[in-house]
Amino acid sequence: MQVRRATEADATAVAAIWNHYIRDTIVTFNSQEKTATELAAAIADPKTPFFMAEQDGRITGFATYSDFRKGVGYAYTKEHTVMLATDATGKGMGRALLAEIERHAARNRIKSLFAGVSAENTEGVAFHAACGYAKVATLSKVGWKFDRWHDLVLMQKFL
Repeated sequence: MQVRRATEADATAVAAIWNHYIRDTIVTFNSQEKTATELAAAIADPKTPFFMAEQDGRITGFATYSDFRKGVGYAYTKEHTVMLATDATGKGMGRALLAEIERHAARNRIKSLFAGVSAENTEGVAFHAACGYAKVATLSKVGWKFDRWHDLVLMQKFL
C-alpha cells in the first residue's frame, strides 16, 4: 500500500468511494452525490490537500482537509475527511491516510484538526479515538438523512 498526492485523474475513483457513503450510509449526512468534475477541481485546488491510498494499482481510499469554519480567526483549525473502499477497512489504510494529512497540516502551521463523525458510526468514533482524537462535543439532531435526525460527534486533535 502506498499513500500519495491525488491527481485530477483520481477523481472518478474518489467519487465512487465517496458516493457509496453518501447513498448508502449515515457516515456522511450529505445526500447529494459528488461528481468527478467537482472532485477534479477540488483536487487541483492547491488550498485543498488530497491524498490517496493505493493498493496493487487500485485506489482504496482518500483523505483531505478543509476549513473548519469560514473567517481568518479559524485559519489554523481544519476539518478532515477520510474514506476507504468498503473492502479496504481494517488494513491500516485509514491510519496511514490520517497520518499523512496530519503531517501535511502540521507542516502548514495548522494547530488542530477536527473530525465530524456521525454518532451512529461507532467504528469511526473508535478509529479517531485510537488515533489520538478526543471527543469534545455531541451536537444533537444536526443532520437530516434517511427521513430522520442524526447526532454529530466532534473530535479534535492538537498537532
